[in-house]
Amino acid sequence: MKYKLEIIFAVFIVIFAAVFIINNANIQATAKPGQETWQGSDDQGSAAIEATGYTPWIQPIWTPPSTEVESLLFSIQSGLGAFVIGYFFGFYRGKRDSANPT
Repeated sequence: MKYKLEIIFAVFIVIFAAVFIINNANIQATAKPGQETWQGSDDQGSAAIEATGYTPWIQPIWTPPSTEVESLLFSIQSGLGAFVIGYFFGFYRGKRDSANPT
């Protein structure tokens, strides 16, 4: 079978997605009204530090006006990082392939 590995991988992805969707539905069903179900560890860590009475030394220079802008900036940053990593992988792959023509 020519595409055996690809089919196995596709089945694995579908099973993983189904487990995630079922687990997410269970979490959403058991959440209290108004409870944030997918909050990050940054929020929990900040709350634990502030509970000890710690006061920050400095304040941020600029705070994004909304969480949507913050998400946009994070997405741009991750996209640029993925582009740089992909470029270098492709560059070195092309360099290797041009050095060893088959």
